[in-house]
Amino acid sequence: MISVEEARSRVLALARAPEPEQVALDQALGRAMIAPGVARLTQPPFDAAAMDGYALRSAELPGPLTVIGTAAAGVPYEGETPPGSAIRIFTGAPVPAGYDRVVMQEIVTRDGDRISIADVGSNLNIRRKGNDFAEGSTFQPPRPLRPADLALLAAMNVPRLTVARRPRVAVLAGGDELVRPGSDPAPGQIISSNDIAIAALAREAGAEPVVLPLARDTEESLRDRFAEAEGCDLIVTIGGASVGDHDLIAKVSAELGMERAFYKLAMRPGKPLMAGRIGPAAMLGLPGNPVSAAVCAKLFMQPLIRAMQGLPPGPEPLQAVLTRDLPPEGDRQHYLRARLVPGDGLPGIEPFPDQDSARLWVLAEADALLIRPAGDPARKAGERMSYLPL
Repeated sequence: MISVEEARSRVLALARAPEPEQVALDQALGRAMIAPGVARLTQPPFDAAAMDGYALRSAELPGPLTVIGTAAAGVPYEGETPPGSAIRIFTGAPVPAGYDRVVMQEIVTRDGDRISIADVGSNLNIRRKGNDFAEGSTFQPPRPLRPADLALLAAMNVPRLTVARRPRVAVLAGGDELVRPGSDPAPGQIISSNDIAIAALAREAGAEPVVLPLARDTEESLRDRFAEAEGCDLIVTIGGASVGDHDLIAKVSAELGMERAFYKLAMRPGKPLMAGRIGPAAMLGLPGNPVSAAVCAKLFMQPLIRAMQGLPPGPEPLQAVLTRDLPPEGDRQHYLRARLVPGDGLPGIEPFPDQDSARLWVLAEADALLIRPAGDPARKAGERMSYLPL
């Protein structure tokens, strides 16, 4: 068995370089940029009033000053700015050359076209030209694009982006015991939930998942499903990767030419994890236990999908304070389902007493995976521990 760190390194090595595609800006939410957006203008394009008030010269305060004109957003004042003058100005309007301050209207005393200001304060209330960005500025965040990113790119006058093509991920669950949600299971049958969860985790990481029809426990059925996955960037199988008589995925994938990177790692839950390449596609063989499959997908599949888009694999472990004592850990790195609770500074982390890898209810209630390295000694409440958010 290899370590989690070594397995992660080998999985990330399966990622191919991202393929570029062009998308309209309004379709780019959640996408990964692989070329920067370049500002086609300067913002603000001029010194602009930050509020409604009066533009004037600081050196001529407290006045009185004569109001000689008006400026509004889209309707600039274009006259002269002689000494002793001011103009009425509204938010977003260009501040004329010669004036260096905008005073808010609430502190101005006006009598006809004459104004005076008693206590102006220190704020100039001018948004300087280019204080947001200048023409030629570039923007390429190392993460999926957020709504604020789209707003910035729109302000930069960038209508289209070069992003990574979303990886296509085939999700394959198999077993004669499995039926689809909404069915009435016969004796000995169970509802297939793993492929739904794994596809959702793939989509969360930026992929386009394809849930394949359930495979039966025959080599022919598995070969048919692998054929349906042709053209996908990643094939993720669930279960059937062990050595039992009905665990056929390892056998069939090997016969189809899979180049295995590793099989089995020192981890709980999720020891029987297989990774490699089958033809042009990367392949991950996840365990069949629901929790094991989801944890392995979080630790290995999602980072691989992000790497396929040119993104950092993430996430990095965070710190929390243990809320109860824990016994010594065994010889495999353990990811305990846990609940985060409020704390002073760092949050508290409370691992669930039941860590059964078949219990989806516990996983659904967890919001963290508490990380315990192999051979970790007994821990006391109050100690700092590393965790991954769910």
